[in-house]
Amino acid sequence: MKQWVLEGLHTGVKSTSYPKSEERAAGVSPGRPARPEAISWQEAEELQRRCPTGAITAHGGRLEVDYRNCVHCFRCARGSGAAMDWQPGYEWAYFTRRNTQSQPWPKSFEGSLHILVVDAGDCGACLNEVRQLSNPYYNMHRLGFFITPTPRQADILLVVGSVTGQMKLPLLQAYEAMPTPKVVMAVGACALSCGVFGPSFVAGCGVSGVLPIDVEVPGFPPPPLAILHGLLVAAGRKAPAPPSDVSTVEGAVAKLA
Repeated sequence: MKQWVLEGLHTGVKSTSYPKSEERAAGVSPGRPARPEAISWQEAEELQRRCPTGAITAHGGRLEVDYRNCVHCFRCARGSGAAMDWQPGYEWAYFTRRNTQSQPWPKSFEGSLHILVVDAGDCGACLNEVRQLSNPYYNMHRLGFFITPTPRQADILLVVGSVTGQMKLPLLQAYEAMPTPKVVMAVGACALSCGVFGPSFVAGCGVSGVLPIDVEVPGFPPPPLAILHGLLVAAGRKAPAPPSDVSTVEGAVAKLA
């Protein structure tokens, strides 16, 4: 035990420098599909067939990627034939159509905020990424974000999971018990679009069927820095990604003669 204490004193606590500067460490993000080189219609249709969640569609002379459905399976980037380019990054959070302003929250949200995390039927992946925010590397406490166990002290309701039938009422009750102003943040593909688990007899089709969503963080699961970006967006301290439910990869499909 003594040697680990000495080792800790020697190495110090190493936390990410984000958001002061871009995080460049390897493995902090799985990335997501990006604009590919010009491809034929046949290749575009093959990419659409290869996507297991329907996140990629080819129509109207372009490829479209719905990041709300993307599960980072890499099937569109690997294998024989056409392949999507893959972009790094993690600043994926955006305001929903319900909130189009750059900062719809009061100035008080720029200070310390308390977060109520609700597992509404998560498989464990997104919830585990949320847990990482409290570890020394991400250390969200340095930015004024704290987890609270009670909705009566919460400013942000962070929801993961597709919202099962048993969780609809508890989720609604938690939201109603929160003081105003309050923010609902849906994290992960399941919370946004039911992912690969719904809709079914046990799983719903996301948070929007129960509550109004203010900030969405796509990914399956989104990396901790993407979730941290979502919190900063909710606090008005970071610019959101383009506020669109469907992100488009344009100008990539070329007709064959």
